[in-house]
Amino acid sequence: MKIPALPFTVTNWAEVPPTEHPGEKGMALWRTFDIGDLRVRHVEYSPGYLADHWCDRGHVLYVLEGEIESELRDGRRFVLSAGMSYQVSDFGDAAHRSYAPRGAKLFIVD
Repeated sequence: MKIPALPFTVTNWAEVPPTEHPGEKGMALWRTFDIGDLRVRHVEYSPGYLADHWCDRGHVLYVLEGEIESELRDGRRFVLSAGMSYQVSDFGDAAHRSYAPRGAKLFIVD
C-alpha cells in the first residue's frame, strides 16, 4: 500500500455519509475516504453480518468495538476482538471473509 500525495487531512467520520453493503446475512455500513488507489473506511457490521464474498484484497483491519471472525477459504478461522487487528496483502494468503455474530465496528485501510 502506498499513500498517494495529499495534504494533511482530518476526517470527522460522523460527517461522512454511510453507504449500505448487504452481506449474505446482515448489513455493513461503510464510511469511506478515497484517495487514489487508497481506501480508508470506518465500517459497522450489524449483528449476524456475514460477508457475501471471499476477498483477495489486502487490508489492515482494526477492531474498534465488538468481535469478528475472519474465515479463510482454506478453513482457518481467527477471532478478533476490540483492540486487535489483522494485516494481509493482496492475494497474499487464502481469500477471507468476515462474520460478526454480535456486530462490530472496524477501521480498515486498503
